[in-house]
Amino acid sequence: MTDMTQNQPKTGYARYLPLVAIAAVAAVGFFTLRDYLSFDTLRDNREALVAFRDQHYLATVAVFMFAYVAIVAFSLPGATLATLTGGFLFATFPGALFNVTAATLGAIALFLAARWGLGERLAARMETGEGVVKRIKDGIDENQWSMLFLIRLVPAVPFFVANLVPALVGVPLSRFAVSTFLGIIPGGVVYTSVGAGLGDVFERGETPDLGIIFEPQILLPILGLCALAALPIVIKAVRGKKGL
Repeated sequence: MTDMTQNQPKTGYARYLPLVAIAAVAAVGFFTLRDYLSFDTLRDNREALVAFRDQHYLATVAVFMFAYVAIVAFSLPGATLATLTGGFLFATFPGALFNVTAATLGAIALFLAARWGLGERLAARMETGEGVVKRIKDGIDENQWSMLFLIRLVPAVPFFVANLVPALVGVPLSRFAVSTFLGIIPGGVVYTSVGAGLGDVFERGETPDLGIIFEPQILLPILGLCALAALPIVIKAVRGKKGL
């Protein structure tokens, strides 16, 4: 009995280790890597990167995707730069496929760390709670697919926030993975295509236009997808009012 009692705190604390590790690496990375994970770094090393890619294509893909997964999983600075690099090295396709896959894998890693550390307990408390907290949890559960796609499609939602929130409200891993992969495709393709044109941008001595996603021809279709994702929520709300 004594041994079991002594092991329980250790097991309790162990569940927080992944989150602590992620937070520590994110903090260190923010102060040490932000000057290196920049557009200037990509521009200054573009010839070496292209030469390595031409000689070792599969190795380049593997290293690139591993780095992208780590950036997302540890919430390091440079996710946008990684997407641009994917387009620069591998063109819009298969660059977009590499980008979306790596971003999804990194998001899953962060999701699992958050759910293991905090999500399961928090979701259980919300499920057994009362009042406003319970209504919030029920509202999310009733519209999980719509909410998951919305937080992926809306450009204003930070990527790491969209990875953490579902873990804290008990979203199943399969739904999170599918909605992440499909939901980030529009933005991923846009930024990958910008990266695919970096060669000309470098030649002109300019910087890429990352605000392109807010151009009407890009933003309006994405907002249309947001409206489509929100449609089930609106329909349920209207039916609920009619039921009253």
